Amino acid sequence: MAAWLTVLGGFCAMFVSFGWVNCMGIFIDYYKTHQLKDESTSTVTWVTSLMTFMMFFGGPFVGILFDNFGPRYIVLAGTFFHVFGLMMISISSEYYQFLLAQGLCSPIGTSALFHCSINSISTWFGRRRALALGIATSGASLGGVILPIMLTRLFDQLDFGWAVRICAFLILFCLVIANCTLKSRLQHRRKPFHFRDFARPLREVPFLLTTAGTFCFFWGMFLPFSFIPSQAQKNGMSASLASYLIPIMNAASTPGRIIPPYLADLFGRFNLMILMTFLSVILVLGVWLPTHGNVPSILFSAFYGFSSGTAVSLAPALVAQISEIREIGVRSGTYFFLVSFAALTGTPIAGALLPDPLRGSYLKLNVFCAVVMFSGVVFYCLAKLWISEGRVVKKV
Repeated sequence: MAAWLTVLGGFCAMFVSFGWVNCMGIFIDYYKTHQLKDESTSTVTWVTSLMTFMMFFGGPFVGILFDNFGPRYIVLAGTFFHVFGLMMISISSEYYQFLLAQGLCSPIGTSALFHCSINSISTWFGRRRALALGIATSGASLGGVILPIMLTRLFDQLDFGWAVRICAFLILFCLVIANCTLKSRLQHRRKPFHFRDFARPLREVPFLLTTAGTFCFFWGMFLPFSFIPSQAQKNGMSASLASYLIPIMNAASTPGRIIPPYLADLFGRFNLMILMTFLSVILVLGVWLPTHGNVPSILFSAFYGFSSGTAVSLAPALVAQISEIREIGVRSGTYFFLVSFAALTGTPIAGALLPDPLRGSYLKLNVFCAVVMFSGVVFYCLAKLWISEGRVVKKV
């Protein structure tokens, strides 16, 4: 019971952390026509890139605190920073204010919640770890469906401030549940901090290759979430219909975070990761790049949401598979710390490749997305071959 209650708490934590990050496309479109309309696309995307970067970047710090003290006080602190940051966003009007509130304060909270939920769940499950993490990360998908629709409707009916504040109250309610249910199976004892604890995993080839794979794939993975609404509008879709593409993507990612992880526990987590990330690359090149019209955009959103959702849920399962569970906090922290730099730079690079989202060409952005994601697939294949000692057909 405690194990599955922890999954419930992780679900709520993912809803309010990763689910909130999944709203970044809505904020980019809104800021470009309201508070930050005089700023370039690349400048605006730094705010949303920091949301993702900081959530992953805090991994080592949350990890060492988790290994020493467990999740209780970290989740409580994360609740404060996230909700306080949202309240500050609601009264912001200048670029630097959005950077501080939405790019730094709130993401400090989401980082604590995201990493604590992953680490806590990993301590409870072994054989069904990918499934448990998949169920928890599906909370991010649900958040990515509900929160963007809420924001879009509230932006139309209320002012920006109250739209964000109402979301903050919903997030606070979910975090009350997370604070009551997130627990670790381990007895946590204080131990001295050594920087080499974070560096040591990088000497292991499987860890290094897996981290490189996730870095490259995440470098491009978030770009459709940021730019699919504007590309669809450029191709003739109405703004009201385009606002539903991100919720469609996130809704489709819900089964993608549960069904493939269940199969991954049966047939190998690296095997499923390679399959689904390669499918994402095919969708970008075969559907997103040449797409024109409403139907292809909607179909891409659905299928890409499914495939990319698998990658999000399996990423922590991969690092847990190649780690000693008592070091899961530090090793997972190192892993996501390095991946955070991909999340930080991916969207601004894409913004620089696309000076005008509603009139410019998306070719360079689409190609960049596909190339870096395919590089991730290659690294995952190398990691699988190293672990399996060169055997292609093996459960890994």
